[in-house]
Formats: sequence, C-alpha cells, structure tokens
Amino acid sequence: MKKLRIKIDGHEIETDANSSPATILEAARLAGIRIPTLCHHPSLKPYGSCRLCTVQIEKNGRKKFVTACNYPVEEELVVNTHSPEVLDIRKMILELLIARCPQEKKLLELAGEYGIFKPRFMPEDKNCILCGLCYRVCEELVGVSAISAQNRGVLRDVDTPYGELSEDCIGCGACALVCPTNSILERKNIYPLSSADIKDMEEEFLSGTNDDDLGVNREMFAGRSSIEGQDGGMVTSILQQGIETGLLDAAVVAQKDTSLGAKATLVDETDLILQARGTKYVRVSVIAPLMNALNRGKRRIAVVGTPCQIRVVRKLQMLGYFNEKFPGAKIFLIGLFCFESFDYESLKSHIRGLFGINLESAERVQIARGKFIVAIDGKEYSCRVRELEREVRSGCGFCDDLVSRLADISVGSIGSPDGYSTVIVRSERGEKLLEAAVFSRREINRDEIVKLAGFKKKNADKNFAGIVAGLPERFETKKRECAPVCSNLGILS
Repeated sequence: MKKLRIKIDGHEIETDANSSPATILEAARLAGIRIPTLCHHPSLKPYGSCRLCTVQIEKNGRKKFVTACNYPVEEELVVNTHSPEVLDIRKMILELLIARCPQEKKLLELAGEYGIFKPRFMPEDKNCILCGLCYRVCEELVGVSAISAQNRGVLRDVDTPYGELSEDCIGCGACALVCPTNSILERKNIYPLSSADIKDMEEEFLSGTNDDDLGVNREMFAGRSSIEGQDGGMVTSILQQGIETGLLDAAVVAQKDTSLGAKATLVDETDLILQARGTKYVRVSVIAPLMNALNRGKRRIAVVGTPCQIRVVRKLQMLGYFNEKFPGAKIFLIGLFCFESFDYESLKSHIRGLFGINLESAERVQIARGKFIVAIDGKEYSCRVRELEREVRSGCGFCDDLVSRLADISVGSIGSPDGYSTVIVRSERGEKLLEAAVFSRREINRDEIVKLAGFKKKNADKNFAGIVAGLPERFETKKRECAPVCSNLGILS
C-alpha cells in the first residue's frame, strides 16, 4: 500500500495514502500536535470559516498559508504550525473575534493562550462568531436545516428564514451543543434546550412526582371517553369539553391534509375538533396557527402536539415571549406520545407499493404492538413498523422524548388496554383540562411505556454520541450541560 510522508513541526509522519488522516489537522492531532480550531467538528464536512487553524506549508520550495482543517495531506509536505508568521495570523484573528464578541469566555481563554489581553479594535456587542457549526450540524446530521448563513461581508449572520419564529426547529439541542459561544441558547426564534433549561421548565410549569423514566406527573391512568376517536378518544373529549365550558377559546390541532398528510389548524368549534380526530404520524409545526390565535385575541388556547412541538412552545414560554407580546395568554399543552414521524410522500409511496392502496383514502391510521395499520373501506392492512425505517422523518432520531415530558398532560396508546388512551397528568393546568371531561379509567402498564421510552432515548443517545465525542476538550462543561441527551453519563465516560 502506498505511503505518504509529511513533516509537521519537525516530526516525520507516515500515513496510508488511501486512508485517514485526510487533512493536515487530522494528521497533527494523531501525532499529538495541537492546532486550535473554532469551526471544526470531525462529524461535519471541513469548512475553514474561522481560519484559526491556519498553518504554514512548504512544498517544492514554496511557502504559503492554508487552513489545516481542509487542506489535504500530500507527499513530502512540510508543515509549520507555530512559526512567528502563523502565530501573528492567529493573534489577529482572535483580536477580531474578541472585538466582535468581547464577553465570550471561550474566546477570552484562547486569547489568553496567545498573550492577547486587550484587543486593538472597537468592541461590538455580539455573541456569534459565525463559525457555522450550528447550521451545519442542523443540516448535515440532524437533517432539519432550521437555520442557515445569510448575507455576506459585514452583514453576514446566522438566522431562520426572514428572522421569523422557526417552523422547522425541533428543539433537539444539537446546535447549542456544538456552538462555541452562548449565541444559540440566547436566540428566541429557535428552540434548543439544555438539561438546565428542562429542569427549570419542570420546576416552573409542572408539579408532581418526579419519575426518572416518564417525567414529572401527578397521576397516570388509562382513559376512555364516550367519543369515538383514536384509541380512547381522550384528546378529542378534553378539547370538546374545554371549548363547551369556556375553559378554552380555541385549540391548535392536526387536521388531515391530502398533500402533506396533516397540517396544524386553529379550531374554536366542537364540530371542527371532531373532524380532526385520529393520529396523523407526520410532524407539523404548531407555531403559525398558535400565533394566528394570539393575534386574533384568543387568550386561552390548547396546543396539541408531538414532543418536539411541546418543547418549542415551552421554550418560548420560558423566554417570556408570550407574556411580553400577549399579556394574559394561557396556553395549555397536550403532548402526544411519539416514537417517530414519517415523511408523508415517502410513506404514501411505500404503502402503495406494499398494499396497492392510497394512504390519502385511509379512514384510520394507527401504530399498535409494533405494527403500522391502515384501515380503508372496513379492511385493515398492516406491516411491521421497522419496515418503514427509510420513511422516518429527518431529525426524529435526535429526539429522546417519547411521552412529551414537558406537556401539561400527555396522551398516547402505549401502555393502555385496547380502546383506551394512556393519560399522564403533569400540572395543575393538566388537571384543569380533565375536570369537565367524562371518561372511564383503568390501570396502565407502566413497564411497557418505560421500555419503549428507554429504547427511544438509547437511540437518540447513539445519534448524539458522535457529536459529543467530537467536541474539543474546552467544551467539557458544555458536554455535561448543553444537550438533553448528555445527561446520560454513558456517553461522556
């Protein structure tokens, strides 16, 4: 096998031509030579935006400066990572970064290493260094692309489309985990949560027994209403009674849509609530109809959503967004159990190929006992859920919450007898929602819920492991505080 020989800071390094390391940075790290970076992560494509990894190379007697993170290893390459010229370049870069973000601890630590204690440039009041890690991890690994780089030159920024509240962010926290500053966590139009955020939300919005497996709860039971709906029809009953008694002005629900599978809609009449019955198994953003309701003067609103959408609304509540813009608003969160959602077009195509039926014509779609069930014209068709892995929506693998742990009340079919819904009440508002509803009760199978919840968390931990493992040592604290899944110490050991 062909070998490549390069020299870094006087150290001879030999590597296979067709294998790792592929770049100067990788080769240096394997040799124990430290090159500072701010925009690099081994799980992402090399980017070279921060320029802090600049090194000097010599080839065929000619010298030049390159970024180590994306310059390939070449035969007879001579690399100097700490020449006076290289150090001067890094100092200038750090001075410019500190002038932009003068309060960022990570930058100040790096600057101290290079003897910079007072930059020469006029300080600004920003906290984003434009490294690109946040939107790259969101696009390349999570697959959601909720944020992106915008504009050029001095106007360059990272934001959601038009700076509006994101309808794509799922609150997984991957962007905050890789961000070398606190910029991402301080934004109000995306919704990453740290483990500290989740704890604060539980203390502020929820009350009851703290269950490590299923979250804070006041009671758990299997319920069945008199309304014909998905399983026990509990969500439909709660919303219907809430509207009729005046507890609620309106509700945000998912209605069937032939092109998208489902879309979030604002309803304020019981007939419209009945039309929205049934689980859709596609991810829909609740932001647009919720804002529509608030802008129309509705102040007592129930939001029905999957765990990712519940996190979105809770983050906005925690930031004081609703209190600031819509004083007096009361939002009741009804969280649905969710293991994963599907890309509707892909799912529709797969079901057509399996059974020769059109998913748009389904009278009922349900996941039960590991099977995906479609009912059309009184006939049921089913397949194993694991057969639909390719149809799972991007981002679902980074969610570790099966049971909507931050909702006021959580509802799902797992752990309850046929024809019943599992109900987990988590707050006083959740109890208030149940007061007017009429239903019968039975015991739940807690172990069944815990088993599936643990499986989902394990899957999310596995997907996050690569991100966590690639964080620089200076992020050690953030590893333990930033992403919700990082509370699992098995990843960090």
